[in-house]
Amino acid sequence: MNLIPYFEEELADRGMNAMVTTTGCLKLCEEGPVVIVYPQGYWYRGVVDEDAVDAILDALEEDEPATEYLLA
Repeated sequence: MNLIPYFEEELADRGMNAMVTTTGCLKLCEEGPVVIVYPQGYWYRGVVDEDAVDAILDALEEDEPATEYLLA
């Protein structure tokens, strides 16, 4: 599932000023898909569906990490 459009739509709907980009391998295949949020420096693992995206964005709106997806 390509979640990039969903990320972009949700960010716009929530009025969050952010840019979504893609990258090549981050050498964490067993943890993937991986999402990195800057400037907070949060690395999230297992972002495989809209529920994960929603949890991450909900937490960002609260200025907190989505702990259930954090890559330790």
